[in-house]
Amino acid sequence: MLKTGRLFPGIIFCLTLFVVPLVAQSSHSSMTTVTKAEAEAWREDLRYMADEMVKHHKNLFHAVTREQYEMAVKNLYEKIPTLARHQIIVELARIVAMIEDGHTSIAGPLSDPKIGFRSYPLSLYFFKDGLFVVAADREHASAVGAKVLKIGNASAQEAFDAVKALAFHDHNNEFGLKAVATMYLTSPEVLNAVGIVGNMESASVVLEKEGKQMTLELKPVEWPPVQGVTAWSHIVPEGWTDARTMAKAPVPLYLKDIKNLYWFEYLPDSKTVYVQFNGVANKEDESVEAFSKRLFDFVAKNAVDRFVLDLRWNGGGNNYLNKPLVVGLIKSKVDERGHLFVITSRFTFSAAQNLVNELEKYTNTIFVGEPTGENVNFYGDPAHIELPHSHLVVRASTLWWQNLDPRDTRLWTGPQIAAELTSADYFSNTDPAMKAILNYTPKKELTAQLMDALNANDVVLAQKRMREFLADPANTYINVENPLNNLGYQLMSAHELDKAIEIFKLNTEAYPKSSNVYDSLGEAYMNKGLKELAIKNYEKSLELNPSNMNGAEMLKKLKSK
Repeated sequence: MLKTGRLFPGIIFCLTLFVVPLVAQSSHSSMTTVTKAEAEAWREDLRYMADEMVKHHKNLFHAVTREQYEMAVKNLYEKIPTLARHQIIVELARIVAMIEDGHTSIAGPLSDPKIGFRSYPLSLYFFKDGLFVVAADREHASAVGAKVLKIGNASAQEAFDAVKALAFHDHNNEFGLKAVATMYLTSPEVLNAVGIVGNMESASVVLEKEGKQMTLELKPVEWPPVQGVTAWSHIVPEGWTDARTMAKAPVPLYLKDIKNLYWFEYLPDSKTVYVQFNGVANKEDESVEAFSKRLFDFVAKNAVDRFVLDLRWNGGGNNYLNKPLVVGLIKSKVDERGHLFVITSRFTFSAAQNLVNELEKYTNTIFVGEPTGENVNFYGDPAHIELPHSHLVVRASTLWWQNLDPRDTRLWTGPQIAAELTSADYFSNTDPAMKAILNYTPKKELTAQLMDALNANDVVLAQKRMREFLADPANTYINVENPLNNLGYQLMSAHELDKAIEIFKLNTEAYPKSSNVYDSLGEAYMNKGLKELAIKNYEKSLELNPSNMNGAEMLKKLKSK
């Protein structure tokens, strides 16, 4: 039987360790250490969790060593009698987060009262220009739109650094980390456990708004259960003030109907079909397959010049429901460069990442927005492990999704057109991703621009075009190391060594920490007969990567002559 991904594992159900507990409880966590009997129960839970994660996870030690894992478990086991309940839970989360797998987490149903953590009455978001308050309750409405400078006794950056070791996310994926971390930054129990807030019942937050600083004293509040399929950070509880309240522009498409699994709208002025796909799951009244048929029938029968698939809120679902969309796009008239666009974000995760991988592999799409919240190849399909005494649920990934080349170690799928959301964009109801798409004009590939300059014997122009490309914010997440390296080797094969050397030199300027670019430049110099320059670059390559056997062999041959 086919295994399918859990519904929205990265956005709703995995983001529950500190969302679920925000529901008010009759007795909250305190600083009182656990009793002897409770300590023993927590120790048994810890032992059970540690053993079961090893049993169930596909490869628990892909990012952390067994020794590091066992030492962390041992240290917590010894500390448990000295800790309060909330501190134990936070330390359990720290161990789980060590795995660096966004599907491996501590979680539970949204209505689960077992953990009992709460929230301060602010909703936060990491924009391109910093951490901001995007919503607040009526009492703290003045905070909405303000930049966060300090939480408790820590700066915003220090607070983020303190909680990021608790946040489950894929290996080194900073966008997935930011997607999760904001909920930790408003939890009194978490902030207390990491030493940022002393008194959980009252925390100070320093904000900056319109050039002026303000300090708020916050008390924990009840957080309503999260419903629907959208990312939790954009749920505004009833009665709260949203940062976009005063915006003059209408609500942008990406925020128009985020609780709806999938829908589309035709924009006649630009002949654009906009599709929002918020979760890989079937609706009760329309399956993904039926929706895809209706969508592509519309595309075939109408004047459509652009097709936009918005995956910004898509946290995953059933991996095997993506096929109708992928096949429909491949067969459609919009599968041409410059006509098909996919918008991604930090919340694009799990089965949505698999969809991104398939679209990258089989279609001519241009990705726009910010990087995805998932590694390109990733661990998923988590098993549920219920701890025997606390009944907390731990998830451990059971499957390795190798969607593309096994050597593809990308931390995310990066957009070819970066259009990251700033606070000003959000507060004014501006969508930089759609703006970039509607204003898109085709450009020559960088490699073609460089070859034009080199064919004109204008090395200075080639350098200028390379630097302009790297300086353009839209190209922030485009990695051209491999295309340039391939071009250099094509030139070497054509015996155009001087041009190959210039291309490789540009690559070393753009990627000075890459061992491979110096190896390639060393080879070009060697073929040109420039021994000393070849040695210098092979040495640099080995300095960056001592395991570069090819570089070591070539260097040995050069020095023996």
